[in-house]
Amino acid sequence: MSENDSKQPNPNSIPDPDSEETASEQFTREEDALSRAQADLALLQAKSADLADQFLRAKADADNARRRAEEEISKARKFAVESFAESLLPVVDSLEAGLLLKDATAEQIREGAQATLRQLLAALERNKVLVVNPGAGSKFDPHQQQAISVVPSELDANTVVTVLQKGYLIAERVLRPALVTVAASK
Repeated sequence: MSENDSKQPNPNSIPDPDSEETASEQFTREEDALSRAQADLALLQAKSADLADQFLRAKADADNARRRAEEEISKARKFAVESFAESLLPVVDSLEAGLLLKDATAEQIREGAQATLRQLLAALERNKVLVVNPGAGSKFDPHQQQAISVVPSELDANTVVTVLQKGYLIAERVLRPALVTVAASK
C-alpha cells in the first residue's frame, strides 16, 4: 500500500469519534442547515407577499389620485367661467333695469350707462382683467400695445401720442393689445 492509500478514508472502517464527525452529527448539522434555509425561504416568501401587497396598494392609490385629478381638471374646465359669470350678473340686471324705463331722459340714460360701465369694469378687475390705457407721452410697449401708425409729434420718439382703443390684460397676459399712435423720430 502506498502512502496516499493510507491517508484515504476507508468506507468500511468505523470513523474515529475523536478525529472525525460522526454520521449522526453530520446529519444533525445538515438538518439544521436545511431548517435554517426553510426558515429563510418562508421569511423571504412572506416579505415577497408583503411587497406585492404594498405594490398593489400603491398602484391603486396612484390610479385613484390620477382619476381624482382628472375629475378636478374636468370640473375646473367646465366651471372656469362660473365666478366670472356671477360677477357679470349685476351688470345684466342694471342693463335690464335701464331698458325697462320708458320715459327716461337722455341724462338718466347716460348716468345709468356710466354706473353700469363702472359695475362692468369692477367685475372685470375682480376677475384679473385689467385695462391697458397708456397715457400720452408714455413709452411705447410692444408687449401690451399695437402701433397703428407713426405720426409727427412734439413728444419724444417711440412714445404714445393717442390711444385709439384700450387694451386688456388677463392675469398679466395680453388679452387684447391697446391700439395706439406713436410719435415719429424728429
